[in-house]
Amino acid sequence: MILDEATSSVDTRTELLIQRAMRELRRDRTSFIIAHRLSTIRDADHILVVQTGQIVERGNHAELLARRGVYYQMTRA
Repeated sequence: MILDEATSSVDTRTELLIQRAMRELRRDRTSFIIAHRLSTIRDADHILVVQTGQIVERGNHAELLARRGVYYQMTRA
């Protein structure tokens, strides 16, 4: 399943409903989620951080925060 900005143009309440449904759909499946909202990918097993077309970091949410790199800076913006 590939999802490209699935929640980009919805309000917060609708985003939460979509995220819950997507979590169920993704169970035991491989998914690629393209997102600008960090809340959309926070629960992902693997996150790739892309900057100027290059993968600059990879890991899960906790690992990326601990590195205090690009992903960490995005969470602070």
